[in-house]
Amino acid sequence: MAETARPEHRYGNRPTMKDVAARAGVGLKTVSRVVNGEPGVTPDTERRVQEAIEALGFRRNDSARVLRKGRTASIGLVLEDLADPFYGPLSRAVEEVARAHGALLINGSSAEDPDREQELVLALCARRVDGLVVIPAGDDHRYLEPELKAGVATVFVDRPAGRIDADVVLSDNFGGARDGVAHLIAHGHRRIGFIGDQPRIHTAAERLRGYRAAMTEAGLPVHDSWVSLGSTAPERVRSAAEAILSGPEPVTAIFAGNNRVTVTVVRVLADLDRPVALVGFDDFELADMLRPGVTVIAQDAAALGRTAAERLFHRLDGAPDTAQRFELSTRLIRRGSGELPPAG
Repeated sequence: MAETARPEHRYGNRPTMKDVAARAGVGLKTVSRVVNGEPGVTPDTERRVQEAIEALGFRRNDSARVLRKGRTASIGLVLEDLADPFYGPLSRAVEEVARAHGALLINGSSAEDPDREQELVLALCARRVDGLVVIPAGDDHRYLEPELKAGVATVFVDRPAGRIDADVVLSDNFGGARDGVAHLIAHGHRRIGFIGDQPRIHTAAERLRGYRAAMTEAGLPVHDSWVSLGSTAPERVRSAAEAILSGPEPVTAIFAGNNRVTVTVVRVLADLDRPVALVGFDDFELADMLRPGVTVIAQDAAALGRTAAERLFHRLDGAPDTAQRFELSTRLIRRGSGELPPAG
């Protein structure tokens, strides 16, 4: 029976490029060119080098390689909340781009706390990450200026940086919200409520602006009692929803400012004895399985993460210093809840 060839390891030592060169009968530079996929090697020579690599079980030492370039082959990702399903596809996309560039991703959650965000970002910088993708919790990022000057590439995603110029990748929050509210208006609604996140958050402010723009364009009033911004905690959202659904002129439709708000509003509406139309910003799991399904303005979270990560590595490869803004389109997904006519 023929024996399977086994790599020839030297006990206690990893084979080096010098070992590969000696076995293949070529120079060290030739081995380097083959390992790194560089041109200038004849097919026959490349074959000999590859055979030597396989026989010896040689593996490229990426750690030494990146250190010679002055990099650690790692990037940091700072999210708002690791438990939020919106950030799952975004984080995965960043990780896939990082892996394609031979880099490790380290992530953490700011819990929507600006101080925690700063602490986490600076901790990652202290560990010499090559770059950062940040979903900001705060609105003042001047603390990052020394790190940026030191060469730490940084891209903000979902929300812009505060008080510094930096690359940012956003969804069209204003346009998406305007489209969602206009959709409710097109189905006959004139009293439309808005329940959103904290007003200091960029996305919440932009979605409120889109809501107001759609109402103004349709010549409709916006009563203060129809608008509620604040924590996305279920108890706060439930209280806000119950308030705008009661009174002498209750709303006939609700635009929910993000997926966490939408989920609580769905629960509130399930207890009502009359239909209320609903459009939510952000898609969420099982939204299509409800009866009626929940109409949403969907963001492409994976595209946000992928665009931000690709921009980050573009910067690491020496892209010009001018900060750029990337804005990705949203999409209206009709499922039934946003198409309900006004009751009565």
